[in-house]
Amino acid sequence: MSLNINDYEMSKQLIAEIVSNHGKIDILINNAGINITGPIESMKISDMKKVFETNFFSHLNVIQSVLPGMRLNRSGIIINITSIAGYLGLPFWGAYCASKASFNIIAESLNIELKKFNINVVNIAPGDYKTEILSNRVDSNIANTSPYHKEYSRVINSVNGKMEHGRDPNEVADLVLKIIKQKNPKINYLVGGFLEKKITLKSLFPDKFFQKIIMKLYN
Repeated sequence: MSLNINDYEMSKQLIAEIVSNHGKIDILINNAGINITGPIESMKISDMKKVFETNFFSHLNVIQSVLPGMRLNRSGIIINITSIAGYLGLPFWGAYCASKASFNIIAESLNIELKKFNINVVNIAPGDYKTEILSNRVDSNIANTSPYHKEYSRVINSVNGKMEHGRDPNEVADLVLKIIKQKNPKINYLVGGFLEKKITLKSLFPDKFFQKIIMKLYN
């Protein structure tokens, strides 16, 4: 069964059909996402809105659609596949990072609001995994004369290399299953390489120092 997650009515109808056929929805996993790269100065606002539409608002629509049933049953778990990129601002990935950061934060708010209904909301933030997001990513075509061209090209080549040799996405699937089986899961999970998972410790370092680390990491 296919779904265009940006079609709000289609999402609601699908959820209603599942409830009609199976009685309820116990688990929701939000995993749809798109990425776009480019200098923020030249990126179209309309393109950035598309990223937020898919990575943020469309998921909220699905969450709002399943919550009434979960509340009535006083049980349920919502698992959001976000990104480690939501914990920091990567160069030329600004729109993507911002969309994932927004999803992280609103999920934390939801987790508090839904506690009395015995509904858990969990964020899983993967690092570099070999998925289809690389082939589906929209890269900005900036001219050779652009003041950002040299740095942008280096970052894209660096990211492509990391993703092409990324980790096995089954690691994330295994973590999802583990969380589903837990009675009291954590709110936030980071999964990936050692350094990637330490990214949330950035508050322990001066901002400028951490920025230099990111710049070095992405050439």
